[in-house]
Amino acid sequence: MRLRDWDINLKVRLYGEFLVNVIFWMFFPFMAIYFSDEFGKENAGLLLIVSQIFGVIANLIGGYCADHFGRKRMMVISTYGQGFSFLLFAFANSPWYESPIISFISFTIIGVFGSFYWPASQAMVADVVEEKDRNSVFAIFYTGINIAVVFGPIIGGIFFFQHRFGLLLAAAIVSFILAILLQKVVRETAPMLVDNTEPAPRVTWFGAIKQQILDYKVIVQDKIFLLFIVAGVLAAQAFMQLDLLMAVYTKELVPLQTLLSFGDWKLDIGGEKAFGLIVASNGLLVALLTVFITRQADKFRERDVFITSALMYGVGIFLFGQTTWIWILLVAILIFTLAEIMVVGIQQSFVSKLAPDHMRGQYFAAASLRFTIGRTFAPISISLTMWIGYDWTFVILAFLCVASAFIYYLMYQQFEKKKKSVELEKVSV
Repeated sequence: MRLRDWDINLKVRLYGEFLVNVIFWMFFPFMAIYFSDEFGKENAGLLLIVSQIFGVIANLIGGYCADHFGRKRMMVISTYGQGFSFLLFAFANSPWYESPIISFISFTIIGVFGSFYWPASQAMVADVVEEKDRNSVFAIFYTGINIAVVFGPIIGGIFFFQHRFGLLLAAAIVSFILAILLQKVVRETAPMLVDNTEPAPRVTWFGAIKQQILDYKVIVQDKIFLLFIVAGVLAAQAFMQLDLLMAVYTKELVPLQTLLSFGDWKLDIGGEKAFGLIVASNGLLVALLTVFITRQADKFRERDVFITSALMYGVGIFLFGQTTWIWILLVAILIFTLAEIMVVGIQQSFVSKLAPDHMRGQYFAAASLRFTIGRTFAPISISLTMWIGYDWTFVILAFLCVASAFIYYLMYQQFEKKKKSVELEKVSV
């Protein structure tokens, strides 16, 4: 599906979200370092866990709201909310006032509104794109995010530590601009609102919560989908370390060393700058290879792609923890990145296959629990290094990736059985 053939909803979001993501990645990778410096490593891990718990709750509520109140409405509200949160964040890091506590609160609220935005965003893609094109469209959106990842950390390495107030103020302005564009240009796509001409009946807050619980109960009873989430949560323990454990590990242990040299000229890198290079390399590889790798992955069985991805995460995270030499770290990130982009398209498409049309928002919200729950537990790794050291922490993360691969295998056994039973029912009818 060519970009010029995309629905206007997708085009506005692709370009608008790209700008937001550039700003976001100028500060997000450095938050683990910031909290570790301000509160200590052990407290930083606990604070990040608390932040993500709020994100998990918001994510589930966001999925319900996206289905019942509209994709567009939730995206607009979320983007305005992030804009105001960035203003508060900027105030807490201004020349006139500084507060790590308010910075943490602002960071948490930004994450909450991001969790409101995500299910509506993903459901809108499924609403307007045919199933045969979804893998490539999801892959292009992911590529856009990771082009931002290339530039964000490099620029952020300068601005976050030296010009934080201006950076956060710019983030607020960009968020408000995107919110206005979404409000003025994007149309609603939620089937419940598009197909029904009569307004939905009003319900009490208690009734809404009860209905939400019943809806998610149906999702939890989907054994295939539940295995998908569990496997994803385990794999996410490695994936999420890129801006958590890897950030702290690189800052503390990677010494200043020569990356390149030509005659008398040499490029020395270490600590925070080495981390910026690693994150930027991850983003660059994703930007360059995602669409190509997605097309290649489509030639193989989904099961094999999911399993291989999980195992490669394990190899990448294990290798990263065994060295402080920058070139080996870059090789580890290459393996890590290939594991990431192998499943970019198929994981979202897989959710689309399982989700009924009227519950897409909630299915995508529940599916993103792989990341929100994963990110909730991921900061434990920072505290874990205080108890068992970096070596064993990386080994444990690698083992979780192997466990994830095994659960994907079990998931596809169940999926193929269900598929065969559906085909037999069609034949009998």
